[in-house]
Amino acid sequence: MSHIFPTAYLPSIEYVSLFLKTENASIELFETYQKQSCRTRTNVMTANGIQTLTIPVIKTNGNHTLTKDIEISYKESWQQTHLRCLESAYRKSAYFDYYFPYFEKIYKQKFNTLIELNEYCLKTILKILKVKKDFSYTTDFEKITNENDYRISLSKGTNKIEIKPYYQVFADRHGFIPNLSIVDLLFNEGPNSIHNL
Repeated sequence: MSHIFPTAYLPSIEYVSLFLKTENASIELFETYQKQSCRTRTNVMTANGIQTLTIPVIKTNGNHTLTKDIEISYKESWQQTHLRCLESAYRKSAYFDYYFPYFEKIYKQKFNTLIELNEYCLKTILKILKVKKDFSYTTDFEKITNENDYRISLSKGTNKIEIKPYYQVFADRHGFIPNLSIVDLLFNEGPNSIHNL
C-alpha cells in the first residue's frame, strides 16, 4: 500500500518505523509548507529535558511557498547549535563514537533547500540502520482524504504505533520518553535499533 509522508528533519522513531513498513513510500513536495512541524523540527533528550531543534527557513513565496521551494537560512549559526546539542545530549551514550561522525558530516555542509537536507538526513539514517529502502517524491499535490494520512498524523506527532521502551541516557532524571528523534534510539541502542522499529 502506498502512503505519502511529509518531509522530516531527523525524523521521529514513529516516522522511521512507518516509513520502513510502507512498501511504496512517497514524500510530499507540493503541499503548501507547514511551519512548526516535523518538516523543520525534531526532539532530542538532554540533561535538562526535551530540546527541540529547529531549522530556520526562507519562504520564497511567502505563505504560499510549496515545500519543495523552501530554502534554508544560514543567518544564524544553527548548524553549530544543533551539532553541539547532539554532542552534549549523547556523548555518554553507548554508540556515540560510532554514529556521531555521520551526523557531524550533515552539519559540515550547506544545503540550499529543506528537501535536500532532509533527504540527506533520511539516507544517512537508512545507511546507519543498514536498510536499503527506495522511496519517491510526489509529482503533484494529492488531496488529503483520510485523517490517517501520514502527512497529518506525523506532522502533529500523533502516535500511531507503540514505541517499545529502550535505554535512554537521561531516563534516571526524566523517565522513558517515547518517540523522540531517531537519533536518540540510534545513539542509545546502536545496531539493536532496528528491532525497536
